[in-house]
Amino acid sequence: MQQRKPVAGRPSGTDGFDYSYRMVVDSRYTKVAKGKSRLKSILTTQGVLQVIGSLLVVLASRDKGFDNLVVVSVSIGFISLLIGELGRRRSQVNLLRLFLSFSAVGIVVATAHVVWNDLFFKLFKTQDFSSITNYELGETVYILLGVLLHVLAIITAVALLQNMSPKRTT
Repeated sequence: MQQRKPVAGRPSGTDGFDYSYRMVVDSRYTKVAKGKSRLKSILTTQGVLQVIGSLLVVLASRDKGFDNLVVVSVSIGFISLLIGELGRRRSQVNLLRLFLSFSAVGIVVATAHVVWNDLFFKLFKTQDFSSITNYELGETVYILLGVLLHVLAIITAVALLQNMSPKRTT
């Protein structure tokens, strides 16, 4: 058996014209790899934000009890993260679509909570910020960041799904 020579240059047995027979990675696969990487960083950030949201819920429950919409929002966020991470790791289109659905529901529930409690109205219409509690301010920032991250996750997952799904020519 002939051993390879460590000398740089053209390998033995080829004349340099075999480039047309070499395989090229389709750009769709590189887009999928980049999309999965981007989705991983977004899901990690969402996970940190969900932990912070859970701490806010626990701290607020001491003073005024559990707010049902916030608990539902945090629960949907954790379920969405779990489904999104499983879909990303296994490259399963159905799980990513389910992740999109849960993320959309999470955005709707968070928005309903904001509308129900008039948080933005209190925050932006009140000139005296001393009437706003730290919890309300933290909750408003948490919801704003959560909605922003959910929208980014939805955009990234949709782009990922478009590249993962086979192109149909018919």
